[in-house]
Amino acid sequence: MSDPVVALSMLAIFLFIILLGFPVAFTLMAMGIMFGYYAYFDAPRMWRAFDRAVKADADQWTQIELWIEGLFNNRIFDLFVNQTYSVMANDVLTAVPLFLFMGYIVERANIVARLFHTLNIAARNVPGSMAVAALITCTLFATATGIVGAVVTLMGLLAFPAMLKARYDTSLACGVICAGGTLGILIPPSIMLIVYAAASGVSIVKLYAGALFPGLLLASLYMIYVVTRSVLQPHLAPKPSKKEVGEYSFGQIFLQLLTSFFPLAFLILAVLGAILFGLATPSEAAAVGALGGLLLTFVYRAFTWQRLRESVYLTVRTSAMVCWLFVGSWTFSSVFSYLGGEQIISEFVTGLDISPIVFLIMAQVIIFLLGWPLEWSEIIIIFVPIFLPLLPHFGIDPLFFGILVALNLQTSFLTPPMAMSAYYLKGIAPPHVQLVEIFKGCYPYLAMVLFSMVILYSFPEIAFWLPNQVYGH
Repeated sequence: MSDPVVALSMLAIFLFIILLGFPVAFTLMAMGIMFGYYAYFDAPRMWRAFDRAVKADADQWTQIELWIEGLFNNRIFDLFVNQTYSVMANDVLTAVPLFLFMGYIVERANIVARLFHTLNIAARNVPGSMAVAALITCTLFATATGIVGAVVTLMGLLAFPAMLKARYDTSLACGVICAGGTLGILIPPSIMLIVYAAASGVSIVKLYAGALFPGLLLASLYMIYVVTRSVLQPHLAPKPSKKEVGEYSFGQIFLQLLTSFFPLAFLILAVLGAILFGLATPSEAAAVGALGGLLLTFVYRAFTWQRLRESVYLTVRTSAMVCWLFVGSWTFSSVFSYLGGEQIISEFVTGLDISPIVFLIMAQVIIFLLGWPLEWSEIIIIFVPIFLPLLPHFGIDPLFFGILVALNLQTSFLTPPMAMSAYYLKGIAPPHVQLVEIFKGCYPYLAMVLFSMVILYSFPEIAFWLPNQVYGH
C-alpha cells in the first residue's frame, strides 16, 4: 500500500471513529502517533538501539529500559512534543482564555438580564419589540462570549419564556434565540476567528476588521425579517400593552440604558477598537476585556467567589479543549502531509479544472455537511487547513475564505437533524415546546445565512473595505 493511500485511509478511519462518538482531540493525537510511527519508522535506528541493549554490560532492568528506548526511538514522539510546545507558545492563542473569561464572568453577573429588560422597554414601539430586543441582546452577549451553547442557554432562560408569556408564536421565538445565539461565531471579537487565524496564518486584526460588516449585515437581516414578519402577521408577535411593559419616560429609559446597555457595549467596543486600530495586541485587549468584565461584576454587586470559581473552571476547560485540538490536529496534519495525503488531494482538486466559484461552492458544501457531526472548532482546526493550500491556485484570499467559513458555520447550528442550537434550546425549554417547532423556527434564518453568503460573494468589498481602509491593501 503506497503512502498516499495510507494517508487517505488515515483520514477515513478518523472520520469513522469520531462518528462513533470518541473524543476528537484524543482521537487525533492517537491517530497521528499511530500512523506517524509507521510514517517515520526507521528500522536501522531502532535496531541500533536494540543492539546497544544487548551489548550493554548492565543489569536486567537497565537492558529492559534500553529495549523500551529502542522501541520508542521514533521521530513521531519528537514531533508530538514539539507540536505541543508550539501550541502553548502561540501568541495568538493566548487571547482565547482571556476572551472566554470575559464572556463567562459577564454571563454570571446578571448583566445580560438587565440588558434584555432595558432593550425590551426601549424597543416597545417597534413591531416584534421583544424579539428585536432578544436579537440585540444575543448579538452583544454572543460578541462578548463567543460560546454558542452559553448564549442560547442563557437567552433561552431569559427571553424565551418572556416571549411565550407575551403570546409570541413559538416557532418565531425559537428561531430568534437559536439564530441570535450563533452570531458570536462571526461578529468580533470572535473566538472562532482567533482559531482560524492561528490555523491559517492570517492576521487576526484584519480578520476582525473583515468580519465586522458581514456580521452586522447578518444581524440586521435577522432584525429586518422579524420586524417585517411582525408587521405582516401581527398575531405572531403581539404588541405589548402598557401594563406589560409599564410606563417609562425618556429619561428613565435612558438611565436604564446607561446602567445596562452602555457599559457592556463600551467594554466590547473598547476591546475591539484597541485591536483594530493597533492600540493593543489581541492578547492585551483580551486581558483588558477580562479585567473590565470582572469590574462590571463589582459595579453591579454581582461578584461572588462561587461565580469567579465557575468562570475560571469553564475558561480552563474550554481553553484546554481548544489547545489539545490544536496539538492533535497539527500532529495529524503533519503526518497526513508527510505521507502525501495533502498532495494527492491538491492534485485531485486542481486536476478537475474548475473555476474559483465552483471550488468555493464545493468547499462550503463540504464544511456545511461537516457541521452536522462536528463542532466549529474541530472543522476550523482539522478540515479547513486541507483547503488552505488550494486557495492560491484559485486566487482566493484566505481572509475572504475565512469569513465565508464563519458565515457558513452559522448553518451547522441551525440545520436539522444536527442543529445544536435547537438542542441547546430544547434542553431548557418548557415541555410543550416540540423539537419540530424549534426546527421550523430555524429555517428562515438558515435561508438568510445562505443569502448573506451570496451577498458577500457578489460584493466582496463588504469584507475588504474596512481592512483596506485601516491597514491598506
